[in-house]
Amino acid sequence: MTLRHRPALARLMVALMAAALMVTGCSDGFAEQDRNLEAGDFSENQNPPMQQPTETEPSVPPTDPGSDNGPCPDPDPAVIATCLDATSGVLAASADATSTVVAQRVTGKIVRTKRGGPTVEVASLDVDASGDGGLLDFAPSPDYTQDQLLYAYITTATDNRVVRIAAGDVPKPILVGIPKGDTGNMGTIYFKSPTELLVATGDAGDPQAAADPNSLAGKLLSVTDLSSGSTTPPQILTSGLGANPALCPDVTTGALYLTDRAPAEDRLQLISPTGVGRVLWTWPDKPETAGCAAVGGMIVVSQTRTQALQYLNAPTEEKPGIDAPTTFLEKKYGSLGRLTAVPAGLLQVGTVNKQTGTAGPTDDRVVIVPLPAGAADTNM
Repeated sequence: MTLRHRPALARLMVALMAAALMVTGCSDGFAEQDRNLEAGDFSENQNPPMQQPTETEPSVPPTDPGSDNGPCPDPDPAVIATCLDATSGVLAASADATSTVVAQRVTGKIVRTKRGGPTVEVASLDVDASGDGGLLDFAPSPDYTQDQLLYAYITTATDNRVVRIAAGDVPKPILVGIPKGDTGNMGTIYFKSPTELLVATGDAGDPQAAADPNSLAGKLLSVTDLSSGSTTPPQILTSGLGANPALCPDVTTGALYLTDRAPAEDRLQLISPTGVGRVLWTWPDKPETAGCAAVGGMIVVSQTRTQALQYLNAPTEEKPGIDAPTTFLEKKYGSLGRLTAVPAGLLQVGTVNKQTGTAGPTDDRVVIVPLPAGAADTNM
């Protein structure tokens, strides 16, 4: 898969939503909820037979946003998920952005939901959520419709690692030994192709480790051996990353961008095909960049401390320079985490208010935010 395969990810999410409960095993009651959830955006006939439970049936988290009798309704119609743990990875599950699949850092759970619910558990992982560790990100296999595999970036008691999750099986390690710290654990994973997984690792609170070629901290890594228990070392594409690196591909141009928090400043970089980063913009005031999405000639960046979304123009051959960022949402939903763009010209962004200690009664949430005028690209 090239960087242009991001549209295929949306199709994979159709399959992920239809077969998600096969990862954990669910009762017929949950299968009925699954059919009800899919009846809006997708045909209920797309649901495959459900696997019978092999372990204790999971409970449904108490989230039912917008429902008249739900335990955690939010009056804002843009809010599509509520009462989550602090979010990490977010992935749209429908073309109109009304459904989402979201990872929760502390609990290690991946759930899918939409406004009005129900909320269904896709997977649950044992994680060490001390500091800023835990469930850091997730991605479905590019061949999910055939292999039904999920990949997750997690913190354990000894390290940060990438694991593979198959239906009815325990998570299997794919890449281990990424340094773990009191801070600087957050990172992201992204399939560049069906055989290459990019892993952006945090600096584990140690900028010197990020510059050390013998450490996997603070690196952009290329993993091409996705077999369980692989001992093939990853290729280091870029070194010197700071905390909380986030990857965002531009599906219209094939460009790949990365945000991170360096010791002196937050940064936006353009990653070349060989993996070398070129700094496009810096924020010396450190707004705590948390995520990014590239679409329609714009790069949108989410920020935790300033609780803002900003956009910048994507560089082109005609205009290689970058204009100053423009803020188009600020202090409406609190501290912001990862985000993703969807084909309808919309963003989904997760909040991290529980992580920052400023949670409201319906936090944490996933929110739909329109792209600023001119940013929507309906050909995603």
